[in-house]
Amino acid sequence: MTDTPMAASPAPMTHRQVLESLSGILLGMFVSVLATSVVSSSLPKIVSDLNGSQHSYTWVVTATLLTTTITTPIWGKLADLMDRKLLIQIALIISVVSSAAAGFAHTVGFLIGARAFQGIGAGGLTALATILMSDILSPRERGKYMGLMGGIMGIGMVGGPLLGGVITDSLGWRYNFFVGLPFAVAAIIVLQITLKLPAMVRKVVKIDYLGAVLISAGIACLLLWVTFAGSSFEWLSWQTWAMTGGSLVLLALAVWVESRAADPIIPLNLFKNRTLVLSVVASVAVGVAMFGTSVFLSQYMQVARGKTPTQSGLLTIPMILGVFLSSTLSGRRITKTGHYKKFMIAGAAVLTVGLVLMGTIHYDTSFVLVSLYMFILGSGVGMLMQNLVLAVQNTLAVDEIGSGTATVAFFRTLGGAIGVSALGAVLSSRITTLIMDGLSAIGIDPSALGGGSSSVPDVSTMQEPIKTIVESSYGDAIAELFLVAAPLGVVALIAVIFLKEVPLGNRSGLEQRAAVMDELESVEA
Repeated sequence: MTDTPMAASPAPMTHRQVLESLSGILLGMFVSVLATSVVSSSLPKIVSDLNGSQHSYTWVVTATLLTTTITTPIWGKLADLMDRKLLIQIALIISVVSSAAAGFAHTVGFLIGARAFQGIGAGGLTALATILMSDILSPRERGKYMGLMGGIMGIGMVGGPLLGGVITDSLGWRYNFFVGLPFAVAAIIVLQITLKLPAMVRKVVKIDYLGAVLISAGIACLLLWVTFAGSSFEWLSWQTWAMTGGSLVLLALAVWVESRAADPIIPLNLFKNRTLVLSVVASVAVGVAMFGTSVFLSQYMQVARGKTPTQSGLLTIPMILGVFLSSTLSGRRITKTGHYKKFMIAGAAVLTVGLVLMGTIHYDTSFVLVSLYMFILGSGVGMLMQNLVLAVQNTLAVDEIGSGTATVAFFRTLGGAIGVSALGAVLSSRITTLIMDGLSAIGIDPSALGGGSSSVPDVSTMQEPIKTIVESSYGDAIAELFLVAAPLGVVALIAVIFLKEVPLGNRSGLEQRAAVMDELESVEA
């Protein structure tokens, strides 16, 4: 691995300096999450205005998750080799440019392309925000601030649809893509002024471009398969074998290349770390719960319940509260006690219960019950999400923090991307079946709705009994998605149960690097 020690032992940061730097880092993290979530509640309106289909609906989200997933480990590797402050500012600039482009989209294809570019910036912010926190905070202190970051991620992920709904109803959906721009500019300015990192003494930087291309292509094939299988072609078909086989071959080649690269994108030796492996498994489940639920909850509220984008966003507040309260409160307790495993076990258990409960909802379920179920689901996500990163960082050597942190984020986002694509494909197929069955049952020709068209319907323009059939079909189909995701919660629970708790350290990343430098100097002397 290329050595990248700090040039000099940095003076310890004061509490005020830490808070100032954290404000910029958290702003950057908020921009990343907001870019993904703010359009969730307005997607039915956006896709309808741009004459898109249910596949378009899924891909507006999946495109961002795809590029975020692919680029996260690349950003993480660069963070081990280059100036981290410069990298996060580049990621923020990409977010600004891509968000503005998405706001001017006039076709679904252009919008998907802009969202894909937006994901590149989001990948950098996802990886670098947590890495920079490890630089300025010790693992013990990190518990409290990781909890705060988890709360902000939760607010951004679940509160984004609320903000997006209000903007869509008042200003128009295009302004959803402009709302994050002031936050991004503010983050760039704050980080430039407050974040003081010592210069890094670097040898020649060697980036594994071939490994990056193979990983990207392999993940892309996998996502294309789960998106189109079951609708454009059968799950058991030659297209399935071609895409899954191609994905496996590309990823196998990526592993072979990575094992021989001087500076691999994802160092394979990281997977000798039991904590990292188990955290990766749990992160996939968190990704599905965090990304998938926020996307399809908005569709449930608007199509199955007939709510406006603003009302849809307001109705997700219980989930926001669940994520924020559980994340911040568990983070404070972790900093105080030094123990994190029990919170992770509780989080995985609550996450599983929340998914099962959400699987029982229908188009006419009481909003009191739906709110309670969302709060439970959010509480599970909040206790588990950032604590997985904390557990991993606490067991890694200082020169592995960047790659290790990005690896966990990579698999969390991968889980979200695959989850949204797979769940979207299942939803599209189930809705078509349920609507056609419902219409046939009351003697109406299914061609009354385009023969089970995959386009997202506007229920406000429909007459009874067709309206009730469509609402019921969407309600039942979306509930089934939560039941499909529930076994992943069980997998996450098993993973964190077997995770070994390691006492939290008391030195920040900068202090650890300084100690390494001091040891090297004493040896040379």
